[in-house]
Amino acid sequence: MTPTTSETPETAIRAKTEMTVYEINPLRDPRWQDLIDRHPRASVFHSNGWLDALRRTYGYEPVAYTTSGQDEPLKNGLLLCRINSWLTGNRLVSLPFSDHCQPLVDDPVELLALLEPIEKTAGSKTCKYVELRPLIPFDLEVERESHLSSDDSLYIHMLDLRPSLDSLFKGFHKSQIQRRLNRAQTEGLTIQEGQSDELLRDFFHLMLMTRRRHRLPPQPMDWFRNLLACLGKQAVIRVAYKEKTPVASIFTLTWNRTLVYKYGCSDSAFNNMGGTPFLFWHAIQEAKKQDLEEFDFGRSEVANEGLVNFKDHWGSTRTTLRYYRYPWTQFTASSEKKNWKTRLAEQVFVRLPDPCLALTGKLLYRHIG
Repeated sequence: MTPTTSETPETAIRAKTEMTVYEINPLRDPRWQDLIDRHPRASVFHSNGWLDALRRTYGYEPVAYTTSGQDEPLKNGLLLCRINSWLTGNRLVSLPFSDHCQPLVDDPVELLALLEPIEKTAGSKTCKYVELRPLIPFDLEVERESHLSSDDSLYIHMLDLRPSLDSLFKGFHKSQIQRRLNRAQTEGLTIQEGQSDELLRDFFHLMLMTRRRHRLPPQPMDWFRNLLACLGKQAVIRVAYKEKTPVASIFTLTWNRTLVYKYGCSDSAFNNMGGTPFLFWHAIQEAKKQDLEEFDFGRSEVANEGLVNFKDHWGSTRTTLRYYRYPWTQFTASSEKKNWKTRLAEQVFVRLPDPCLALTGKLLYRHIG
């Protein structure tokens, strides 16, 4: 364990709250696993499996700040990853490619103490900025006392899985969900699920098609392979088939009582068959068998009305995600206004052959985080 420093490596930072703040590596400190096992706001994005997949794929090193000393159990933790990029700049993000990462802190005073060292780091030559992505917005006291800028351009959708399957089904939108589920059954779609190489190949094939439609490269195959390796049975690929043809796929994660939808893709030629809703319904049914209590549909840009409406149609509860950043600046977590370079890149992406598009994602995503 290394205390964070203001002057020398041996001196822990003394926060304004008179609390000492320490820096740890959660992948090396066994106390981190104990903290996330017992903290009610911990998610799969806090897990060692997720952090290890980020490290293996992109070289991001995790760091956590805590007020607990070396010989104490961890009572709190603020988790981030260091992104070192010659292209986009060095920064701290909590967490890259994660929809949310709640600080595991119960006391606003302790949170202010943990924010102090990263505020001092942000905007320096070694750290362009720090971005925090909590699931629950900070207390007003913290927002007043800190110097964070915030962004409200994202939603998060949650579905309560505790009602019966019949009650859940009745809560789905009749034309947008229920009828599409009936269509999928009429078409004779089948579903396979697991972690096999065959399912991963079919998933990635559909992901290439989907990202091309969005004029973007896909995340690298190694990312999905590492998620499967690091998270084991917590990560599941589901693929819907029309006979032997893959038509849609989703990638989900499980943590405690929560099922998390992380990635989805499809072949647009078969979208009218209802493959994607069929996969979601299958995932919900499997979650009920495992006594899971919540389905995290993931984040959506406020401006993406189609995606927002799709998630609303499942009867989910929509709330605003508030992201924060040091140093204070106007920023948006969703897609920024496209300049000519972005538009040119999109035209290139849509024309690249599949192997080149996949290689582009492998080269670029470590700089995006």
